[in-house]
Amino acid sequence: MTVVEQPDGQRLEGPSRRIDPNRSTCVLIGVDRYTHLDSLRGVAHNLVGLRAALTDKEIWGIPDDRVTTVSNPGAPSELVGPIREAAKRAEDTLIVYYAGHGLLDRHDQKLHLTLPDSAEDQPDTCVRAADVRRAIRDHGSALRRVLILDCCFSGQVLTEMSTADRGVRGGKVAVGTLRDVEGSYVMTSGPRNRPSHAPDPKSCTAFTGALVDIMRQGVPDGAGMLGLHVLFEAVKARIAGMRPELPQEPQDEDRNGVGGLEFIRNVAVLPPLAVPTVPPPPVRGGRTALWSLLAGATGLALGLVLPPAVDRWQELHPAEATGACSPKAVLLDHSDALNKQEVNNEPVEGISALGLLSADPPAALALADNSPGRVFPLELGSPYSLEPSAGTAYTLRPAEGGKLPDWYDGEALVVEKGGRTMLIGSETGPAIRRFDIASGRQLGEAIAVPKELQYPPAGGALVGRGIESLTVSPDGRYLYAGWEAPLAQDGDSRGRHILRIQRYRGTHGGAYTPDRQYAYLSADGMYLVELAAVDGGRLLALERQFTSNLGNAIQVAEISLTNARDVTDEKALYNLPADIFAKTELVFDLAQCPAGGPGEVASLQSRQLNPLLDNVEGMALGGTWTDGRYKGWRPLYLVSDDNGSEGQITRLYSVAVRLS
Repeated sequence: MTVVEQPDGQRLEGPSRRIDPNRSTCVLIGVDRYTHLDSLRGVAHNLVGLRAALTDKEIWGIPDDRVTTVSNPGAPSELVGPIREAAKRAEDTLIVYYAGHGLLDRHDQKLHLTLPDSAEDQPDTCVRAADVRRAIRDHGSALRRVLILDCCFSGQVLTEMSTADRGVRGGKVAVGTLRDVEGSYVMTSGPRNRPSHAPDPKSCTAFTGALVDIMRQGVPDGAGMLGLHVLFEAVKARIAGMRPELPQEPQDEDRNGVGGLEFIRNVAVLPPLAVPTVPPPPVRGGRTALWSLLAGATGLALGLVLPPAVDRWQELHPAEATGACSPKAVLLDHSDALNKQEVNNEPVEGISALGLLSADPPAALALADNSPGRVFPLELGSPYSLEPSAGTAYTLRPAEGGKLPDWYDGEALVVEKGGRTMLIGSETGPAIRRFDIASGRQLGEAIAVPKELQYPPAGGALVGRGIESLTVSPDGRYLYAGWEAPLAQDGDSRGRHILRIQRYRGTHGGAYTPDRQYAYLSADGMYLVELAAVDGGRLLALERQFTSNLGNAIQVAEISLTNARDVTDEKALYNLPADIFAKTELVFDLAQCPAGGPGEVASLQSRQLNPLLDNVEGMALGGTWTDGRYKGWRPLYLVSDDNGSEGQITRLYSVAVRLS
């Protein structure tokens, strides 16, 4: 047992001056989607960035399985329960972080943390800070308890969570949540009478963004190890230098010197852990003076050459492009092995759709959208270590022989049960046809496309932006076809495209007839390029956009068709009530996935926000993993279409996704 005297005179008793990552636990809670309050998109970035920093061995290095991420808890028990469980596992320190809207009960001025369905002046829809305090305080035997709050007391959108100065003692409530716990530390994003801010929905909130930046950049004039209070002071200084129109002053409170304990490595002054060290030569009898002289010379030489050596080591060992893209998605691997390859003198290019053939070993069919229509069989390799290779392509042909029409533009593919037949959607027509995989021959007549979804003059589909996606429910009962862009009469809603998905009813290998139509709003400016069925009522949607001089935007969203209205009889969807649309939730944004160290991801387009981005058009969802690190998650494969261009890449991605 050691007793450490702190600068403020407090005495810290404990077995170590270091907060041990291997004996601690963390709970990271964030709410970014709200029903009655404005969304806080930056909170999703908070969870990803903070978790990545805490688990980084160069910074703190807490094992991944000792961090629990709770995104958008639906009930108080889903917020408080993980805290209790983490408290039971913590031997050294329990760290609890929350980001979202903070509300004050106007009757007793107590702080409430919000849930997705929380509402103003309805404290029963929130979680009291007092309940969080009890969960932290009353469970487990951790030596220390840490609470970090990034919230304020009103509900405005994005650029400011709040502009109101309510003049209440909410900050005191926040800071005092653990005042009765010995060995505790509390850090808050602002005081009682200041809001907290989220200036950019595409990045972390102001407070957490500064916190993550300081953790990753270090404190140049600081000690080798940084405590919570030193970290806090650096964050406070960083925020003070932000735009004056966004005043925000973080607060902290330390009980029993927890804030002075060594917490994280100061990467600004310490060399990378992975850089090999040179051991001193052995000291032998009669040579002590000589070896001392050599050791001094060696130390001087290392001091002169270590910085370039560190840079060289980092250049030769860049961080891998793997890791969390969001609380629901982890990038496992990517591969450019198919890029500009040929199989029997046929280029593997223009890949616009994927359909899984088997899970073990992972194999798929890849549809090329150029003429003549071709489907390449692919071996994928492990989702954790992709090694894709293509076989000789199947050429698609009409039932009566010959070849498909010129400019056949196949954009979507579904492998039917049994792996003998496939459905292919093409923008030419638009049409959906069934083909025998082995021969490439069309089987039967094309599946009917409703009149209103056809090209003019019959319907309102935009030429060249017709059927872009197909998927079938696991039981084969429903086939879904998605149109890339809005019908001419449907338009958009404040920049979000109003898109139609046609559902067909039928069976694997049998007839499919039009059943219902659903409408959903894409993300801002995005187009639908692929669908993947999660189950009978949920779909994943791959959305894409390209803007000159800005590059690609690629997102995957989950669409819930439960309770969504049938819009078949609606001639136009423009200006219809919001409740006609299927509910959507972002799963991940590819731009937020880790691109690793410099050069780890090849890029031919300098304007991309993230070198991982390219013209992603194909997507296939695998079955649920029943064991391993990602038990309960599912593998998701994406592929980009190089359009036969030297300036684009055929790239395969594997992502682990957690679907509720």
